[in-house]
Amino acid sequence: MLGLARSTYYHAPPPESAENLRLRRRRDELYRKRPFFGSRKMAVELGVNRKRAQRLMRLLGIEAHDAKPHLSRPAPGHEVSPYLLRHVTIQHSHHVWSSDITYIPLQGGFL
Repeated sequence: MLGLARSTYYHAPPPESAENLRLRRRRDELYRKRPFFGSRKMAVELGVNRKRAQRLMRLLGIEAHDAKPHLSRPAPGHEVSPYLLRHVTIQHSHHVWSSDITYIPLQGGFL
């Protein structure tokens, strides 16, 4: 009914190797310290080849923070969210909070 081969139902993917988990955790630490590092610098810091660094970065959907072309152009049909703090005067520290959860490192991998 789903159009899947029967063998995919029984196939269990192999668990992540300890080396890959170590590299991913190290790459995560480097990315938090230096988000502008691309795959070349990341490969040098991790001591792996560039293709592996690219794959590890792609797995978590991270890329270097740098200027991209046409960055300020909105996509067609994009709705602009209202700025909720427009008329709020921030009086003291811890008055306004914000968070961004991209991924969460866990003991056995990443979420």
